Amino acid sequence: MEPLKLVALDGQDLAVLSAHVQDAVVRARDLVYLPRERRFALELRRYDWQTMPGEPPRRRLSALHFERVMAARTRAVAPRDSDAVLSLLAVTFDERDAPGGTVTLHFSGGGAIALDVECIEAQLMDLGPAWEAIGRPHHPLDENDERQA
Repeated sequence: MEPLKLVALDGQDLAVLSAHVQDAVVRARDLVYLPRERRFALELRRYDWQTMPGEPPRRRLSALHFERVMAARTRAVAPRDSDAVLSLLAVTFDERDAPGGTVTLHFSGGGAIALDVECIEAQLMDLGPAWEAIGRPHHPLDENDERQA
């Protein structure tokens, strides 16, 4: 597979980008907000959802960055805790004063990073080859679903 390279400039684009980073693993030390550059960036190990049936699951080292970021806030995420590992579940956009609004990165366990942006301007890019993942992410639909992740 060719390395993934995506740009998001509106809510629909961001939804596609979000699908590709669902279940990515992020180390807290790999999150950075650069207020002077108005950029928020992170390195992640994204689960490659394009793996064909019968192939082993895989992950890829990727970079995701947002431009035109005016402010960044965290909830239950400690970027300075370099040993913390986060699981990215989704990236959403709440529009306010179009085209601006808030991009939110949602993590398992209730953590979140909210980015106030002038507009959506994001890029996701794979940085190298894929490697075999330990397993396939799994999200139980209810407490009766006993399959393992």
